[in-house]
Order: sequence, then structure tokens, then C-alpha cells
Amino acid sequence: MEQAVADCVTALGAVAGRRWEGVRAGSLEWDCRRTAVHIASDLLAYAGQLAGRAQDAYVPFEIAPDDGADNAALLDVITTTGALLAATIRTTPRAVRAFHPYPFRHANREGFAAMGVAEVLLHTHDITGGLGVRHEPPADLASFVLTRIFPHVRPGPAPWQTLLWATGRGGLPGREPVRQWRWSNNPVLRGERLDLEGLTPASAADLAAGGDGGFAWAGSVPADGTRVGAGRMAEQYEEGVFRPEWTTYVLVRREDDLAVGAMGFHGAPDGDGRVEVGYDLDESARGHGYATEALRTLSAWALAQDGVRGVTAVIDRANTASQGVVTRAGFTRVGGDAAKGECVYELRR
Repeated sequence: MEQAVADCVTALGAVAGRRWEGVRAGSLEWDCRRTAVHIASDLLAYAGQLAGRAQDAYVPFEIAPDDGADNAALLDVITTTGALLAATIRTTPRAVRAFHPYPFRHANREGFAAMGVAEVLLHTHDITGGLGVRHEPPADLASFVLTRIFPHVRPGPAPWQTLLWATGRGGLPGREPVRQWRWSNNPVLRGERLDLEGLTPASAADLAAGGDGGFAWAGSVPADGTRVGAGRMAEQYEEGVFRPEWTTYVLVRREDDLAVGAMGFHGAPDGDGRVEVGYDLDESARGHGYATEALRTLSAWALAQDGVRGVTAVIDRANTASQGVVTRAGFTRVGGDAAKGECVYELRR
């Protein structure tokens, strides 16, 4: 956040002496001055959402520069509101989520950071474009945005050009122009004791590479199955078929914010409306019903989606513990593969 704001202020500071009012900001309907005020307004609004823990709507306030504030003063406002958002992100606990409408009506601190960076990068581009000045921010900032709130966008040859394309501001070879767009924060499903937090491409890639994905794990490190599932999600992102709601979900125990395992879909529903689910659980968390609770939560959500007819689970015949989990969650055995030693269970709508 701080890097994005510093880059913005440097770029716009070079043209602060020029006329902004009445000069259209790129493809926007706003002029450059109004766009600069909008940057500051969004940064303050996001800080307010997180600081106030807003749950149902935006906190009803807005920012208005003093009469007579010149362009340089507007940059001071952007610097200040950016610092407020950065401080709020830094001091907000990991598990806190606050209201944002797209698309699941909430976002965590990383989501608000990515949205804030997106606002700064894109509208700095709009202003400099309107003034006829070329500006390109650091690639890692664009990548930060893409891998957190644009999970449905297949990576392109360069992050900045990909972000511009994804927001209708440019073209990419071989891809149709974008006319309408929205970013996507990660989903969270709430169980009795667990929150099922959907992985972003950034978290999935980190887990697959041996990191913690941004979670504190009950067993110190994630299980191998979690890393394998995260790796599958990271591959889907690279291929452009990642669906944020049909991802791997980390099972986070609310009482201590520790991740006890992961559960997720192998991909989006197939042509018959069926989706396959898999999971693993940390050894220290077994025997408490967490897997059953999570499976009930995830399956109920899946079956409530349009076109989904069934949730399946393929389990080794020797894995009686997992067979017990799916049975307690309401699944019934519908077949199997004797040669592979597998049983197939399904929960239907």
C-alpha cells in the first residue's frame, strides 16, 4: 500500500503544476482532479471499513478537500489517506473481515490492501493518461492485485498490461477486449466452529511452494494433502480456469485462529452438475468432528448453487476414518473401482 501511494505521488507530483480540472482522466467520465479526490476517498473508505469492522454496508462518510486546495495539496491528502489505510491493514487481526459488496459481501485486510493498491494504480494511470504522460508502476504491485482480487484472470506476459486489460484499459494479444469487470475477494463459509476460507491464487502458490499461505497452522506446517490441493489451484490459475468459489478452503478454528486442515473442490462442476471434494486434517485436530462439520458446510453451500446436482468423494477402501466422515455428513456409497481400491460416495440435491 505504501509503495503504491509513493509511486502515485511521485508520478502525479511531476504534473502537479498542470491543469487537472476539466481534463478528462483517460477513459473515465471524470476529470483528473475528481479522479485524484476519488483515490483519496477510496483509501479513507477502506480504512474506515476495516477500522470500524463494518458488516452490512459502507460507513456513511466521505472526504471533501478544502476549497482552494491545489493539486499538490490533493497529493498530500492521498499520502495521508494511504498512510491511514496502511496503518489499519497493519494493525487489523488476520481473521477480521469487513463489508465490501463484490462478490461475497466481505473482505479481509489483504483484500482491502489489494483493492486499495488497485484504486491507486489504475486511477494514477487514468490521470497520467489524460495528461498525456506515460507511467508504468512496478510489476510486483500489479501482480499483488491480480493474484488476490483477480483470480479469474489468466496471467499474461506482463502483470501491468494484464491488469489494464482486465479492467478494460488496454488490450492483450489473443484476448477479447474487456467491457465489464469486477474484482473478486475470496469466499468464506461459516460453520459451527470453523471458518472455511477460500484460497486466493497468491495463497495457493505460497502453500504449494512450501510456505504457510498466510495462515498459522495447528500442526506448525500444512499437511502434504493441503499442499497438493493448493498446487492444483495454482495450476488452474495459470491456465485461466481458476474459479474463486470452487477452490480449496482452509479450515480455520475460530476460537484460536489456527488452521486445522483444508477441504476443497477438484474444480468447477462438470457437465452433469457434479463436483468432487477432497480434504485432509491435521493429526492434532482429529477426533473432534471438524472434518464432518466442514464437509457438511461445504456440501450444503455447493448444492445450493445453480446447476449443481451432487457432491462426490472418492476414498480409499482402507481409509475407514474418511468413510466415516462422509457418511456422517450424509453421503452414501454409490460405487467404486476395485482395481484402484477406491470407493465413491455422493451427496445429492
